[in-house]
Amino acid sequence: MPGRSLFEWAPILELLLAPHPTVKIVLSTSWVRVKNFEFAKRKLPVSLQERVIGATYHRREMRKWEFDNMTRGAQIVADVKRRRPTHWLAVDNDDKGWPEDYRDHLVKTQDRLGLSDPKVQLELQTRLAQLVRSQG
Repeated sequence: MPGRSLFEWAPILELLLAPHPTVKIVLSTSWVRVKNFEFAKRKLPVSLQERVIGATYHRREMRKWEFDNMTRGAQIVADVKRRRPTHWLAVDNDDKGWPEDYRDHLVKTQDRLGLSDPKVQLELQTRLAQLVRSQG
């Protein structure tokens, strides 16, 4: 989108994650596939880079065309099935084709507002607190 930048809402995510140091990040961005994992990770502030444990696209584990033909939700769920986290959330503006069984893990953002939307920030704050408490 013109005038937009990769991970432009990262400073907001930094603030929202600050109270939860155990929360990790898996990147779900086409930049991992188009460029590479390290390129995408380096676009994040250092405090977020330190939380990144991987990406939904794995060049050694999947065919590019197969990944490209999956919905974002299917890509994320496939990664969850590989990693098997006990507690997780996804933050995304794309909910098309998101598997119904996993919708309660999605914090949906609006295309133009992303994490700058105060309602989304509040939802993410609340959901992160619940997630961390349930890890207890």
